[in-house]
Parts: sequence; C-alpha cells; structure tokens
Amino acid sequence: MMAAAPHNPTGEYQPASTIGLPALYAWPPRPLAALRYLFFDMLFPWGYLYIGMAFISWHYLTPDLSEMTEFEAGWIAQIWLRNAALLSLVAGGLHWWLYMRRGQQRKYKYHDKWPATDSRMFLWGNQVRDNVFWSIVSGVSICTAYEVVTFWIYANGYVAIPSIAAQPIYFLVCLLGVFFWGNFHFYCVHRFMHWQPVYRIVHELHHRNVNTGPWTGIAMHPLEHVIYFSVFIPLWFLPVHPVIVVLLSLYMAIGPAPSHSGFNFLEIMGRRFFTGDWYHQLHHQYFNFNYGNVGAPVDRLFGSWHDGSRESLQAQKERLRKQRRQTA
Repeated sequence: MMAAAPHNPTGEYQPASTIGLPALYAWPPRPLAALRYLFFDMLFPWGYLYIGMAFISWHYLTPDLSEMTEFEAGWIAQIWLRNAALLSLVAGGLHWWLYMRRGQQRKYKYHDKWPATDSRMFLWGNQVRDNVFWSIVSGVSICTAYEVVTFWIYANGYVAIPSIAAQPIYFLVCLLGVFFWGNFHFYCVHRFMHWQPVYRIVHELHHRNVNTGPWTGIAMHPLEHVIYFSVFIPLWFLPVHPVIVVLLSLYMAIGPAPSHSGFNFLEIMGRRFFTGDWYHQLHHQYFNFNYGNVGAPVDRLFGSWHDGSRESLQAQKERLRKQRRQTA
C-alpha cells in the first residue's frame, strides 16, 4: 500500500511511493502475496461492495428472468432505474462528502482546484452537471441496453445458466474474472479511443475532465459508451450466473466513480480507504500513457507504463518524441 505524502508545492497530493506491478504478476512467483492481492488488495473495499450489491440487486432489484423473454418497457425501466439509483448512491455519495460537504477538505486530493465552471468546456458551464448528464442520460441508458439484451438471451434459454451450488469453483472463477476481463477490455477500448480521429470526435469529451470527480467516471460521449459497454458481449455466449451479469454492470458503470473521485483516500471517522486511482489520475494529467490500469498491466507490455516517478515521466516523454519522429 502506498504511504501518505504531503501535498507538493502546487497544493496537489502525490503518493510517496511509485506504482509497481501487483504481486500476482511477480516473477519468480510469490503465491501468498498473490493470494493477498487477489482477495484483499484487488477487492477491498470496492470490489466486495460491488459483489454484495450484485447479489442484493439480482435477488431484490431485478425482475425475474421469466419476465424477460420479451422486450417490454416495464422490466427494462426497472433495470434502468436500479442502475441510475445505484450510480447516484455511490457517485452522488462520494460527491456529497468530498465536494459538497468537503468532509476532508483537500486532504489526499490530487488536484488543487475544485470542479470547474466553464461554458466553453461543459454543458451549462458546470463540470458537475455536465458529468451527471452524460453519466445518467447516456451512460446508464447504454449500459442498461447491453444488460437487457444479455438477460433476454438468458431468459430465452439461448445460454445455459450454471448453478452456484453445483459449480461453486466455476462461479468463483467467473466472479474474479469480471475484474480481470473488465480491466483488459478497458485497456483495449481506451487505447482505441486515443487514436487521434476517434479521440477528436469522441474521447475528447471525457478528457475535458483533467480535474476529475466521482461523476466523471462514465461521463463520456454516447459512441464511447457503446464501445465501452461492449464488455457484455462475451456473456452472450459464455454461460454464467445472472449475478455475474449484474456484477459486470456495476463494476463497469459504478467502478469508475471511486477511481475518478480525485482523492487518493476517502477518510471517514479517522479511518481511510483507497478511493482514487493514482495510476489513472496520471493518465488524465498527461493523456498519452497509462491507458489501462494496474490490475491488468497491459501498459507494461507495450511500454506505456508510468509509475509516477520523474524518471518514468521523462522516459515516457522520450518514447513519445521518438514515436513522433518516426511518424513525421
């Protein structure tokens, strides 16, 4: 775990430690450390929160599969409302504590400024309202559309539904697989979004948020939402329990809220929890590296990994200069 560090001279917080590979990818292998990463570092606290929410959502907030054999407004609206409410609970709760109440002021805040008011950059000249609009109106709607199609496929028996009790190991593999698949898929689509023709038309909207907040997570162009939430497509062919479908929805739609919160830690009643993602914060700051995340370190394979140190930053700038010279 990264140690706390004082704010730098500009008033911004920067973790003291550089970003290293998780123990899961260590060579030679470190089995105990890898298990700790899988079941604690990777999942605590947010992963376990999403898993708990997935079980509750499936059993109490999702229509029965028998109702989903036909596309009908009633059950589709119920899933949309569930997704909108849960995103509002997490993103809105974080925004209330960190930005409205300012419960910890700038402590652990990456950026020294608060959300922007700029009519040239954001709808209604307000970063928060802009982010809420794109997240709810576009993000929740398109995520729900993918989830609805997935449930319709399952309800009509086109894909088998394995039992948790009969196949507990398979269920556990699928549970962990949600996080790895989501992270790998994010790298792939995000790297594509930084292809300049696509970036200018689509991804630039998300990157207006240099100073991110909880509502920034899925504040994207609708075309980006269509590509980003294509993460559901393998589940149209792979048999999984419906809880896995809900978990994938929560992880991809709500997971970006804490990671974009703008604070490295959430501190409540003297206890602190990892909230922000320093690795992804560096991407919002510099744009051209750290396209994925630490959990699926594809950036390491392709040389676009920035560990937060000055030396790593200079190495990345030199890499980009070489690329520009080669393409000039």
